[in-house]
Amino acid sequence: MSQTDLVLGFVLGKLNTGDILFQAIIFVVLLLLLKKFAYGPLVEMMRKREEHIAKEIETAEKKREEAAKLLEEQRKLLKEARVEGQNLIENARKQAEVQHDDIVATARQEAERMKDAAKVEIEQEKAKAVAALREQVASLSVMIASKVIEKEISEKDHEKFILDSIKEAGEMK
Repeated sequence: MSQTDLVLGFVLGKLNTGDILFQAIIFVVLLLLLKKFAYGPLVEMMRKREEHIAKEIETAEKKREEAAKLLEEQRKLLKEARVEGQNLIENARKQAEVQHDDIVATARQEAERMKDAAKVEIEQEKAKAVAALREQVASLSVMIASKVIEKEISEKDHEKFILDSIKEAGEMK
C-alpha cells in the first residue's frame, strides 16, 4: 500500500468503510477526552478568570467611586475651610476697626478732657492774675492817692510822680 492508495480510506478505488468508521469513533472519543480533560478545564479556567476579572473591575469601580466621593468631600471641606478662613479674616478686620474706633474715641475723649482741664486751669490762672492785678491796682491807687494828698503837684511833678509810681510798682513784683 502506498500513500496515495490510502487517501480517505480508498484502497484501489474502493471505499474502506471500516477504517472510516474506526477513525470516526476514535475522533469522537478523542473529542470527548479533549472535552473532558482539556476543553472542560480550559472553559472552567476561562470562566473563573472572567469572574475574577469582573470582580476586579467591580472592585476597581467601587474604589474609583469611593475615591471620587472622598475627592468631592475633600473639595467641600477645603471650600468650607476657605470660607471659614475668609470669615475669620473678615471678623478680625471688623474687630480691628471697632478697636480702632474705640481707641480713637477714647483718645478724643481724653484730649477733650485735657482741653477742658486746661481751659479750667487757664481760667483759674486768669482769675488769679486778675485778682493780683486788682490788688496791685488798689495798692497803687492808695499809694497814688496818698501822695496826691500830701502835696499839690505841677505837671512836671505829676509826670515824675507817675513814672516813680510805675517804677515802685515794678519793684514790688
